[in-house]
Amino acid sequence: MDKSAPPPSDSPLRHGGTIPGGDGRPAFTLRLPEPSRVPVLIAVPHAGRAYPGSLIERMRNPGHAALRLEDRLVDRLAERVAEATGAGLLIAHAPRAMIDLNRAPEEVDWDMLARGRPDGLDSHVPGLRVRSGLGLIPRRLPGLGELWKRRLDEAELAARIDSIHAPYHACIAETLGSLRRRWGAALLIDLHSMPPLGHQDGLPPPEFVLGDRFGASCHGALVASCFGYLSAQRRVAAHNRPYAGGYVLDRHAAPAEGIHALQLEVDRSRYLDARLAELGPGFEAVVEVLSGLVRRLAGEVAAAGQGEASSWAQAAE
Repeated sequence: MDKSAPPPSDSPLRHGGTIPGGDGRPAFTLRLPEPSRVPVLIAVPHAGRAYPGSLIERMRNPGHAALRLEDRLVDRLAERVAEATGAGLLIAHAPRAMIDLNRAPEEVDWDMLARGRPDGLDSHVPGLRVRSGLGLIPRRLPGLGELWKRRLDEAELAARIDSIHAPYHACIAETLGSLRRRWGAALLIDLHSMPPLGHQDGLPPPEFVLGDRFGASCHGALVASCFGYLSAQRRVAAHNRPYAGGYVLDRHAAPAEGIHALQLEVDRSRYLDARLAELGPGFEAVVEVLSGLVRRLAGEVAAAGQGEASSWAQAAE
């Protein structure tokens, strides 16, 4: 694997999608060295901060709700890690309040729409995430209640799906396909942040949670490698609980075809300040840990793609 990669800041920047009401602002940007330097794409779906005025006006408590919905400034971590490792970097600028890119287009709370559920749709019971208020369009948050002053028009929902959600996922699929063609295998790291978790059974709370859809989205040897690395760094990590991954992994992971995907959650208190609002004193240390992790995984995926990962089967057992 060529480690003489130029940083992604020198890589082509591709704008994609548009934010409805956002004066032409792109919904996301992709930086990918040409040719790619490592078989890794880091995607950040929940850190978007490009709030159109029309969206802010419709929110009941925009300041509090926006901060709670965002994976606050985790894109800053991703930028630094991508720069250090040469990984591709996909950052959504459209806010999660507008549309959740880690939800399926069908995960809609139709009670949020002015006309309710459209005619012709098959009847189904809404999933747990929709019922909890965190479907495709977030509806409510614990402690804040309902997020919106009025209901959404069906045309607005369609515009958000067509101009943000669909092109974002098309970009992921295209980029992973390109990486696999070049390297023989590819890894998607879907990067998120989480509120600090409490102690459980007297054990320290995890600083990181690795999600692989309970083994469905990634080869077990890569997961084992993650835990080995984090343990060596004296960092506490958990597996699939409470975050196993969502739609991004369900849609894009195909381990049997050489496309692996992990969701990585980072405790916000480890890189933000005490208010969990701005970058804090732990930021550089987390950048260093994540950069080392990405380098390690990139080497293993590259080796697997070249048929050099004969130890994977044994490592996963």
